Amino acid sequence: MFEFANPWIFVVLPLPVLVYYFSPAYQESQDSIRVPFFQRLVTLTGKTPQKGAVILRRVLFQKFWVPTSWLLLVCALAKPLWVGEAIEHTQSARDLMIAVDLSGSMEITDFATADGKGISRLEAVKQVLGEFAEQREHDRLGLIVFGDSPYLQAPFTDDHKTWLALLEETEIAMAGQSTMFGDAIGLAIKLFETSETENRVLIVLTDGNDTGSKMPPVEAAKVASHKQVTIYTIAIGDPESAGEEALDLDVIEAVAEATGGASYHALDRTQLQQIYKDIAALEPETYETLSYRPRFSLHHYPLVIVISGYILFFPLMTLLAQFRKRRDAHV
Repeated sequence: MFEFANPWIFVVLPLPVLVYYFSPAYQESQDSIRVPFFQRLVTLTGKTPQKGAVILRRVLFQKFWVPTSWLLLVCALAKPLWVGEAIEHTQSARDLMIAVDLSGSMEITDFATADGKGISRLEAVKQVLGEFAEQREHDRLGLIVFGDSPYLQAPFTDDHKTWLALLEETEIAMAGQSTMFGDAIGLAIKLFETSETENRVLIVLTDGNDTGSKMPPVEAAKVASHKQVTIYTIAIGDPESAGEEALDLDVIEAVAEATGGASYHALDRTQLQQIYKDIAALEPETYETLSYRPRFSLHHYPLVIVISGYILFFPLMTLLAQFRKRRDAHV
């Protein structure tokens, strides 16, 4: 599509016409000598007498080129643009942080694959998160791992392949043997403060109770609620286990409830898959589509035409004038 950036410039287009009709013609005076034997000079020289005023006449090319060049100059000032086809860019409208417990109990092989083979809790989490990430095409994903302390494994990113690669690199106890559940929520809150989107979701997977976080999980959840962060908690494993491996389901449920999220409990891989489907239904993909049209300026084309025309015209007229002088000299 073709358009002008400054179409109002065309108001000056009739300016030469106004100058032509309302401004006086250019006149140049020259000295002359009056002699009493003028007629005798005419007879001797054989020249034909002419009027004293000489009016310069434009050649045909000048009559055509002067208005054309003015039109081209005005078009250049109006800045013609070629507007390309609309280009749409889709960007995420949600930041989704996933916090994974890497305590020693995540090594227990009480989960099973589709063919019945036993796998560790962490391996099951990795497999299901891989499927989940594929369904969140327009979400920015982040990854926190926690044990003795929480650590940022992957900042928020649209590059899900890199996110999955960083998830795959996680190992049991790489963050320590304990379960700092509350501190993991605190780190997520800090990371969300740099987020530009208002749709913020935290999913926490743990198979144990909190073992001494600086900020208790429920208190951290209250802060998260104030920061408009929704938390979904997923408890993994046997709720009847004891010690550090014991699941404090009351705290896990209270954390989710404080932020308007939901709490789940998974005993096997199938249940874990269903939980992520439920979360996906509660948090459908949201994204923003930005549309713009590329614009390419064409103002240099009429300028090139005008400059080229004058560069060619003046040498040509000079040559013609020289030719006429030589022709008149021989006559």
